[in-house]
Amino acid sequence: MIYLDYQATTPVAPEVAAAMRPWLEEKFANPHSPSTWGREAAAAIEVAREQVLAALFPLASSPTPFVSGAVETRPSTSLGNGREGRFAFTSGATEALNWALKGTFERSERRKLVTVATEHAAVLDTAEWLEGRGIEVVRIGVGSEGIVDLEAAERAIDEHTALVAVMLVNNEIGVIQPIAELARLAHAHGALMLCDAVQGFGRMKIPDGPDLIAISGHKIHGPKGVGGLWMRAGCEPAPLLHGGGQEQGLRSGTLSPSLCAGLGEAARLAVERCAADAAHVAKLHELALATLGEGWMINGSNDQRYGGNLNLRRFGLDGARLISDLRNIAFSLGSACASGSGRPSHVLRALGLSDREARSSIRLGFGRYTGEDELVLACRRIGDAARAQHRLP
Repeated sequence: MIYLDYQATTPVAPEVAAAMRPWLEEKFANPHSPSTWGREAAAAIEVAREQVLAALFPLASSPTPFVSGAVETRPSTSLGNGREGRFAFTSGATEALNWALKGTFERSERRKLVTVATEHAAVLDTAEWLEGRGIEVVRIGVGSEGIVDLEAAERAIDEHTALVAVMLVNNEIGVIQPIAELARLAHAHGALMLCDAVQGFGRMKIPDGPDLIAISGHKIHGPKGVGGLWMRAGCEPAPLLHGGGQEQGLRSGTLSPSLCAGLGEAARLAVERCAADAAHVAKLHELALATLGEGWMINGSNDQRYGGNLNLRRFGLDGARLISDLRNIAFSLGSACASGSGRPSHVLRALGLSDREARSSIRLGFGRYTGEDELVLACRRIGDAARAQHRLP
């Protein structure tokens, strides 16, 4: 099988599996136990925490996201080494986002949330839940390229706003949102900024400004079932999970040293391989477009996007049928969290696409372990199958 579904999940890096193995086997102690083995496990978790912080807030210049075929460098503008805040491990980004959203409103007297119509379900569904409890929710629209309307955001954010929640890289179309500008708008009115950085973490610098940042392990060649929330000092949300308060008194539940070590090693590798990964993705992006040829249109901005996410449509294509016809190639119609619903993507509809255009769209995701030859082969087969559909009566 040729795997082109990197936005749904990424292959676990061999180094990550090796880092996890001791904590799955002989070093199985509870990290919250005062025993020698427990303290050793707790120390491993703290090493992982430092590795995540180093990836969230790199001190040195590193490649920016692939934009228009170029790999550039720029100085870091982020918060130094992250010591102005703290990072807490969670079961994944869904928990981190729920915690940030619900916990912020539990601690704030303000009753307004501003977000974007193309956010992940973990944000939009939580926003709907908050709305049912009296919170005003404003869902800002996007233009045809998928970029948030900053003027609309400026109108929406006011002194009643507690939180502005916007993702860095859209999981369905790969578009990069102006996070720093949105954070400035939020702070100008005394509101906090939450950034869903799941699809950007480990691939690009997170812009300066967010007060809360959610990440996930399995999007950066780490294990599933672990992620986390970075919180600027003084912006910590109220706890979502209650119990022993094991994670810095903010989150209850026994941490898994294995999962934490896996996320930490994945974060370390992301920093180490940043330049190589960015160059590889840029080459794959060009190869995919060249191989697919004419007749395909990119959904969302062609410039302000992460190059490892290609969301494309072709007139008259039945995307679901294409997936069925090419079962030896793993790709998707959009978000893995909603692909089984049968409904057209809310992200593509927000771009102004019709239901027919949305259903004629597919998402190709590739990255570190995608080979050039296998990508070319897959794109040729996808192109041939798409043209064959067009010839059918």
